[in-house]
Amino acid sequence: MKLELRGITKRFGSLVANDHIDLAIEPGEIHCILGENGAGKTTLMNMLYGLLPIDEGEILIDGVAQHFTSPRDAMRAGIGMVHQHFMLVPVFTVAENVILGHEQTTFAGHLNMAAARVRVKEIAAQFGFHIDPDARIEDLPVGVQQRVEIIKALALDARVLVFDEPTAVLTPQETDELMSIMRQLRDSGRAIVFITHKLREVREVADRITVVRLGKVVGSVSPGASDAEMASMMVGRAVELTVAKGPAKPGEAALVVEDLVLADRHHLPVLDHVSFTVRRGEILAVAGVQGNGQTELVETLFGMHRDATGTATIDGKNLLGIGSRAAIEAGVGFVPEDRQRDGLVGDFTVAENLMLNRSAGPPFVRHGGLQLRLLRRFADQKIREFDVRTPSASTRARQLSGGNQQKLVLARELSRDLRLLIAAQPTRGLDVGSIEFVHERIIAARDEGVPVVVVSTELDEVTALADRIAVMYRGAIVGIVPPDTPRDVLGLMMAGAPVDGPRQAA
Repeated sequence: MKLELRGITKRFGSLVANDHIDLAIEPGEIHCILGENGAGKTTLMNMLYGLLPIDEGEILIDGVAQHFTSPRDAMRAGIGMVHQHFMLVPVFTVAENVILGHEQTTFAGHLNMAAARVRVKEIAAQFGFHIDPDARIEDLPVGVQQRVEIIKALALDARVLVFDEPTAVLTPQETDELMSIMRQLRDSGRAIVFITHKLREVREVADRITVVRLGKVVGSVSPGASDAEMASMMVGRAVELTVAKGPAKPGEAALVVEDLVLADRHHLPVLDHVSFTVRRGEILAVAGVQGNGQTELVETLFGMHRDATGTATIDGKNLLGIGSRAAIEAGVGFVPEDRQRDGLVGDFTVAENLMLNRSAGPPFVRHGGLQLRLLRRFADQKIREFDVRTPSASTRARQLSGGNQQKLVLARELSRDLRLLIAAQPTRGLDVGSIEFVHERIIAARDEGVPVVVVSTELDEVTALADRIAVMYRGAIVGIVPPDTPRDVLGLMMAGAPVDGPRQAA
């Protein structure tokens, strides 16, 4: 089944998310759509799958124009989608999820679960999946849940399968297994559309690569193209993919965390006796699949979660449960994983956001009055220093691009004398040019003697920044290892396997 997209255009008000995109996906190939977050890839696929209406253009299957008004239309036409965030009902079984929305009944009007189980087993056997049709989704590992998503699509005889950023929640081993599955699907004659921004994965699996930037197709490259060539097409300029980082010169212990414990509202542990030390002038990178306690760890280090137990001190001063304002006063800089929700006030100006961590007193507030002239001078200086692309310091933060919003957060947090920098997912959603800038600033903070904790789900980022790597699994630290630890070892640790050999000192 050949799929063609001709002149596909989508607008959201004045924003053109997709601008007359042309694509042709052939049966028996893996066609990668490569582009940074915000390039319009997911919007394009949502139109293909009937989740969004098309403003202009058409979709053709084997030369026949299609008119999708819902995912059901797309599925009937032979298109299946494996979403970045799984569309599964956690309390249902595998078989129940597979037939959801396409239920078959017996003569007596009951759900034909026996037929559903048989269908699951047939597809699982064909592709070498080991899946129990009666297993509940909530009891399955993330990688197995993704296979259930694939089975759902194949149960409807999908001939085109769209994978939208499918490795975001996978360990390296699970990613390798997914690549193998994609090759099997391709070899069975299906067309595979693979949406990603990760150059390593593109090189491993793609037969053809189309690069999208700012909603437009900017060209095609072969899988043999260099990372630098693909990155420059994605960004529109040459970029350094690896930031130069000299050896660390660690000093005395600064951040000391001992036996940190935190439970969720169901009284289940989200931090399980976590202990480590970060010295001045070093970066400890925390690796792990999202949802293994990293968010709660950085929030706890920033003074939140008053019910946490154990100890966390910076230069001997307690951080546990003191609140975010007291953490700021203690010299903690915090780059949160969700910059729009936790890092900025969207309706405040750039200048106002730059003073959020110093809004209670000097230098910007004196005798209850805001020192506007001083604030403007400071804002203009930081805009230049951190290359924040904004019309002026009076522009509202929500009007900035994601990369410039992140630069704004960094500018604010790094404009103080810090005793500790915490950066959670510091480059999420950024183009490779902005990633280069953010990495340079984090390394510069380390070189100035600041202890740094970086949390990232991107292994390339972890190994690029880390002086030591702490791997988290289910709220516990499995081990602390050097940055040259092989990816397959890190992947096993991210799945809960303890590290072989001697661990580094915590």
